[in-house]
Amino acid sequence: MHGLVGALRSYAWGSRTALAQLCGRPVPSAHPEAELWFGAHPADPARVQIDGRDESLLELVDSDPERELGPVAGEFGGRLPFLLKILAAEEPLSLQAHPSIEQARAGFARENHTGVAIDSPMRNYRDENHKPELVVALDRFEALAGFRDPRRTVQLLRALDVPELSQYAELLAAQPDSAGLRTLFTTWIALPQASLSTLLPKVLDGCVRYLSEARPGGTGKEFVPEIRTALELAEAYPGDAGVLAALLLNRITLEPGEGLFLDAGNLHAYLRGVGVEIMANSDNVLRGGLTPKHVDVPELLRVLDFEPLDFPTVTPEQVSDTVFRYHTPAPEFALSRVELAADAAPVPVVKAGPVIALATAGRVKLTQGPQELIVESGHAAWISAADDSIHAEAIDGPAQLFCAAVGED
Repeated sequence: MHGLVGALRSYAWGSRTALAQLCGRPVPSAHPEAELWFGAHPADPARVQIDGRDESLLELVDSDPERELGPVAGEFGGRLPFLLKILAAEEPLSLQAHPSIEQARAGFARENHTGVAIDSPMRNYRDENHKPELVVALDRFEALAGFRDPRRTVQLLRALDVPELSQYAELLAAQPDSAGLRTLFTTWIALPQASLSTLLPKVLDGCVRYLSEARPGGTGKEFVPEIRTALELAEAYPGDAGVLAALLLNRITLEPGEGLFLDAGNLHAYLRGVGVEIMANSDNVLRGGLTPKHVDVPELLRVLDFEPLDFPTVTPEQVSDTVFRYHTPAPEFALSRVELAADAAPVPVVKAGPVIALATAGRVKLTQGPQELIVESGHAAWISAADDSIHAEAIDGPAQLFCAAVGED
């Protein structure tokens, strides 16, 4: 096992405080810090600390996949199949979805054939992989995720009491299913700018009116979080059709330790919060709005799943006094959270790799026989398939550790 240093990614929606505080660096940071990548993705691999030097995790795995990955090397083409991140959102991320593996392979080949550079900002597909993902909240985490039951969306649209919305509410009421959602979403996301500039201010006026009536002593409190979110998005992205689309999605709040799983085709936007995120080893994103980045509505429509999604939250299974496991259907990854009490005896956390063990609070000592490794908050350890029987204990107070591994059968 070796120390692992994450690759820091700076995006405009990131935080100047969250990642710096978690990693024990000065606050505020010079730039918004959005993500720490702990993985072997070619775009930004983490660095393994070996004998006083740093080596790319991607290069380490490529040099000996059998040793580093073990039996799963053949199953995943000699590549680490998951990417682990810490995500810190101060502002909303883009309205987006991820492709299935078949869609990713076809899109990657198509963009290669048409000559779109792999690092072009106009590129949709940067690899051939799908991107199911799980985020676990480290603090209160807000998100839009999946299309809401259309019957409830009809109630929301009617509650706004905006005459210009009536035709859309009745359209969905007449077909309250995935086909109706597809029709309404496609209509809104593709509205000509002149039509959007007329409709959106009316909708926002309705939102303000709704919230004023929802004050103490008022009525209509059912959709307050959804309506408030629409107003916040409109302030951040004025004139963006994604504000209308957000009214169709589930509004979700995760408390620390709760998870959210999103499979291919699920439309979503993370709004704010800090979380541990694990996904298949991919950077494929199809955006539909709420971003200055490349938006490709036709390609987004090609991959979207319009089936209404029940709240896709994941409650972990407590498998011991200290270990909580998050179950998902993704074969590429499995995630566990380990809560380490101060002065408690070491607990087994890894039988065999490949595993990335990430400290998100406190300091953790990992041991393998006589070997010891101290993992500070915001840092991680790379545990290869050649390593086994790893134990963890907190030092200098309680600690928290996330262990990312290949998915279970």
